[in-house]
Amino acid sequence: MNTAEHTIGSWLETLASDDPTPGGGAFAAVAAAAGAGMIAMVGRLTVGRKGFQDLDDRMRDMVSTADAARERFLAMADADASSFTAVMQAFRMPKETDADKEARTAAIQEAYAGAADVPLAVARAAVELMELAEDATAMGNPNAASDGFSAAASLHGAALSAIANVEINAAGLKDEATRAGYVAEGARQRARADELLRDAQTAFELRLSS
Repeated sequence: MNTAEHTIGSWLETLASDDPTPGGGAFAAVAAAAGAGMIAMVGRLTVGRKGFQDLDDRMRDMVSTADAARERFLAMADADASSFTAVMQAFRMPKETDADKEARTAAIQEAYAGAADVPLAVARAAVELMELAEDATAMGNPNAASDGFSAAASLHGAALSAIANVEINAAGLKDEATRAGYVAEGARQRARADELLRDAQTAFELRLSS
């Protein structure tokens, strides 16, 4: 499926169905795309506005970065669905002979790694973009401060959802060191996401009090 070409309603209808794809990882990517869209909105509501002319270049850069991120996240949603489809296909491989079983096991392990890699990339990108959401909240048009914080909250939720999908797919890996590496990286991204959400909350509260 091409997520970017779907209406919101049709994509959510598919998400709500009993089809395993799109699932949590794709949802995380779409939530991150929405967060990126909110950042771009704040930037566009700030560029050219009286009293904010000195921020025009920075806000234009913000818009450009957020627009590009939105497109990448939508592509990641498709990649996540494809990666989990690969897991299901691997489990359907024949297992009549020892050679079949060996090939099937290898395919399953490779597919699980791929299914962990995609949401991990989503989590990393979402957490990185949370810094820009904080900037949007702290420096953008104050009337759109809630939109900047909404971006941070959406990206935070996206990151946590993506990390959960990393963990559940990594749990299928037989190599303990590889599995532990995924879990540790997820924990690092979660801690950073929590920190950035607190920063965005503080920035929003300061805009309210100013």
